[in-house]
Amino acid sequence: MTATAAPALTATTWRARADAHAARADAFTAGHRDRRSRHERHAVEDFLFEYYPAKPAALRRWHPGAGVSLAPDGDGPAPHAAWRWFATAHDGTVALDVDAFLADRGDTVRFVAALLEATLGRPAQTGCFGLHEWAMVYREGQDAHRHPLPLRLGGAGTDAVVEAHRIRCTHFDAFRFFTPEAAPRNTLQPTREQQVALEQPGCLHAGMDVYKWALKLGPAVPGELLLDCFALAREIRTLDMQASPYDVGAYGLAPVAIETAEGKAEYVRRQRAHAEQGNALRRRLLDVTALLLG
Repeated sequence: MTATAAPALTATTWRARADAHAARADAFTAGHRDRRSRHERHAVEDFLFEYYPAKPAALRRWHPGAGVSLAPDGDGPAPHAAWRWFATAHDGTVALDVDAFLADRGDTVRFVAALLEATLGRPAQTGCFGLHEWAMVYREGQDAHRHPLPLRLGGAGTDAVVEAHRIRCTHFDAFRFFTPEAAPRNTLQPTREQQVALEQPGCLHAGMDVYKWALKLGPAVPGELLLDCFALAREIRTLDMQASPYDVGAYGLAPVAIETAEGKAEYVRRQRAHAEQGNALRRRLLDVTALLLG
């Protein structure tokens, strides 16, 4: 069954929204595309295109979202008619076929809804200070680390920061990259099975992952919401690397020195803002899942 909860968008309207979406996506990805053409790496932004499964070309494709239909134009139905999970009605309007989508992705939709709801129900924890990135290089030395950047405090200085703090990571996909020496120092030992039980909005990785959940919901998510999630992920990734042990000065970024009181205060201030932004996006994504699941 095709969802047609609202009047069909005119061709003029949906084409304008699709064009605006593509332009916004192109602006977000311009630097990455330019660097890729020169085979250059970027330790901050590459993460957004390698860890998350969407390339720039996919990011610029606009979807109207579930419950929105697109009127035909002079050339026939909207191009979405040829895309997976979309259906064309007798009058030529095109919309996401919710039943077909749920038949293929229903388990994913239910998992995402449960995770987002659980995360929203918890207070933001702000005592981690981004030490997950430090734990990923603990006792690996100056040259044996994940990014082609120098360690701001050197290997011994980085290890000393880890040893002077309590590590409180709640996110499995960050914890699984801890070095073997760092993992036992974490107050929790997160597993994939505990993800719904542990995820909380103060976690930077959980905030970036709002973008992942938007991608998982696919064409049911309006393009504008998807790009809002990407924009937040990019902001959080920037803080994530500024607060990391790496020297990001080559990218024009100042460090957030979490080993100092001033750095901790700045980190928490930005962390709280991102938690609020992430929760606002989680609510919008939950509206999508509610529409899908009825």
